[in-house]
Parts: sequence; structure tokens; C-alpha cells
Amino acid sequence: MKKLSFFLIGLFLIPSLFLTSCDRGDDLVTNNGSSSTPAFTLMKEYMINNNLDIDKILTNVDGAKFVAGAPAEADLQTFLDKYYIVDIRSNTDFANGHIQGAINVPLADLLNEAPNANGQAILLVCYTGQTACYGTGLLRLAGYSNTQALKWGMSGWNPATAASWNNSIASPAEGHANWSFNEEPTHLVFSDPTMTTFETDGQEILNDRIALVLSEGFKGINGIDVLNTPSNYFINNYFSATDYQGFGHIVDAYRFKEDLTLINNGYQGIDPATNAQVANYCYTGQTSAVLTAWMRVLGYDAYSVKFGMNGLYNSNPAWTANQWSSSVSKNLPIVN
Repeated sequence: MKKLSFFLIGLFLIPSLFLTSCDRGDDLVTNNGSSSTPAFTLMKEYMINNNLDIDKILTNVDGAKFVAGAPAEADLQTFLDKYYIVDIRSNTDFANGHIQGAINVPLADLLNEAPNANGQAILLVCYTGQTACYGTGLLRLAGYSNTQALKWGMSGWNPATAASWNNSIASPAEGHANWSFNEEPTHLVFSDPTMTTFETDGQEILNDRIALVLSEGFKGINGIDVLNTPSNYFINNYFSATDYQGFGHIVDAYRFKEDLTLINNGYQGIDPATNAQVANYCYTGQTSAVLTAWMRVLGYDAYSVKFGMNGLYNSNPAWTANQWSSSVSKNLPIVN
């Protein structure tokens, strides 16, 4: 009877041991039953070997950037013929006016829609280009390297659809105590992000991460919130060294541009702690959207500062490119 009792107790304990080991937040996965490798490491190696480092997401191996500007009117038909156009705006706004030939698909469904392009270049379209850039980063990571976002979104296509940009430029940083022209702080070195998974293959881990990030939707944050309380964030300024001081920057913002890649471990300058919200900002919020999507796949709690420098300090006199004004909008046709 005692042997039977111990046997029954053991049966109850075995499942609980499995549950305990899975709930530790531990990111180790077993390879061939003989050794353990962090899931992040497996995914990182796969990404490096398959041209999925951030530099190859921003500009693919064929030299195509992650954004495509609206065409000149004379080139419109060539532009339309080139792309499988996916508009990720609301059904209502799509019905009120969209690019000829575009189809309306929610951001969360992009992985289901992308195969329908049948190898044609994909163009993602949203209101401002920011959510489309987020989706572009994720589709490029998923193997659809010939994906681009419409720069400036529908705001850059036609003045009638430009309200999202026209109503969002601002200059709260002008004269603000938390706007600085000081040199950048020295980079720190942090550990790799961690993730829990049952997968043991780098590609499968990556695919799961991409699907998760898409399901969570675009992760943006208001620039004024970061500007007012910079100590609440790990701030990543994606400017050149010249612009970092020429434009100024949010106080104590780190500057990551040239060395953010996986291959040289530059990503380790970003804090992966669960309580460290990473606030990425650039000029338009479009590059930072790609960065944010990539970082969230890696396991960072990253957010894109919406409208970038244009939402923080549009009136800054240092502009030479990527400054929004109503004149950016082209007068290209929209259909209902």
C-alpha cells in the first residue's frame, strides 16, 4: 500500500515539475537533448545568417529602402503596376478614398495577406506612413523582403487625406528644459533579451515572435510624454552625430545609428529590462517604427515616438530634409 501511495504521489508531482520549469521565465531551450542554448541566441544566429539584421531590414539586399515616396503624376501607372497595394487603414477611411487597386486589410492580418502578392512587390499604406513602416519591418523579417511602406502615408498622396500629418506637427521641445544640445552619454552594455519558448529552431522562434508582435498592434508613444518625463524611458535617438547636436535632443538620449546591429553586438547598448520602456525617435516616426518592430521581435519593450522630430520640434531651423509641411502632399488620384 505504501508503494502504491508513493507511486500516486509521483504521478501528481511530475506534471507540477513540468509546469514549474515552464513558468520560470527562463529562456533556455534544449538542442538534441544534450545542451541548452538561449532562444534569443538561436534566433539571432538565424537572423544574421539570413540577412535579417536591422541594416538589411531598413535597406534590403537589393538596395530597396523600407519606404517608397509617392510618384510623380506622369509615373503613376508604372507605380500602380509595380505594387500589390495593401491599405491598413480603417474600413471607413478606406471607403472614403484610397489608391486605385488597393485592398483593405488590418495590420494583424498581414501574414495571411502577403502570400496573395504572388511575388509582386508589396506596398503598405496607412495614414502617416508610421504603422505601414511597422508592418513593413515585420513582413521583411518574415521573408517578404520586397515590401515597402508609402512614405508619409495617404497624407503624402493627396491633400484631401493629409489631415493626420497636418494636425500632428508641433514644437513642444522649443525652449523646453528637457531639450538639450549636450554631447551624447557614454553607451552602456546590457545583457541579451530573454524569451520563453518551446521552439528549438531559430526560424520558428522568429516566426512566433513576428506573429506575436503583429497581434499586439502598432506600439507608438507620444513625444510630449517622453519629453516631459525622460527618466521614465530608455531613449534611443536615431540621428546622425551631426544632427544629434545640431537639432538638439531629449536630455540624456542615447544615440544609436551606426552600431545597432546584431552582428557586432551593438544592440547590447539597449536596456532589455522588463521595466525599461525603450522610446525610439527619428525625424518622421517612420524609421523609428521599423526599429521598434525589429526590437519588439528581439524581446525589447520598445515604442516608436509618433511623428518623431516633426512632432517634437517641427519649427527647428536645422531641417534639411524630412520636415513635414502641407506642401509635401501630392495631388494624386483617390477612388471610392
